[in-house]
Amino acid sequence: MVTDDKRVRIITGHYGSGKTEFAVNYVKTLREKAEGKVAIADLDIVNVYFRSREKKKELEEMGITVIASSLEGAGVDVPAVSGAMTTPVTNKEFQYVVDLGGNDVGTLVLGRMKPLLDPAETDFLMVVNTYRPNTSTPEGVIEQMENLEYAAGLKVTGFVNNTNLVRETTASCLSHGDAILKEVTKRTGVPVKYVSYVEELLTEDVPEGLSGELFPMKFHMRQAWM
Repeated sequence: MVTDDKRVRIITGHYGSGKTEFAVNYVKTLREKAEGKVAIADLDIVNVYFRSREKKKELEEMGITVIASSLEGAGVDVPAVSGAMTTPVTNKEFQYVVDLGGNDVGTLVLGRMKPLLDPAETDFLMVVNTYRPNTSTPEGVIEQMENLEYAAGLKVTGFVNNTNLVRETTASCLSHGDAILKEVTKRTGVPVKYVSYVEELLTEDVPEGLSGELFPMKFHMRQAWM
């Protein structure tokens, strides 16, 4: 359950993994289940197409603090982040979700926050879609994981199996991702924390025996025509 994760949850993943969709669903679920303050920071300065800041109004109406660009404006596309991103790290009243950039370059924005992070209260979750070219094999997942760890200066504490083909997703997609991530876990010792999937896409039961807690989601970031 999301309330059992560490207080600061940094969510990363290679481009196309579905990282931001997972982050938005995660923080909404956290708000529903957790007491006290909940915040999300959009630190993704790499992917200009899907950003959690796009849902700022909706999230704030739920009582979630949204920290995004220091430059306001819907049409502004400047890689600027707010200094407020450190506040929920030091203020332990917050449950904090960080939507981080989707590659080793994107993790560099953690520079200001990293000295303040306590490993004992920080999860570094890597969202994986094994249908993406760079994470289609155990070797590819491990390589991307090591790149992210090196750039961020943090160790991945868990994987999110978000293997999908968007609107062509079937239950077998989750099994496909599970087989690859089981091998990654065997080699690295890093567990699968969640198996995420968009409920409306699956017309069959989720397979049994998957690694990780089932995490059903709703579409928030993807346009209807995609």
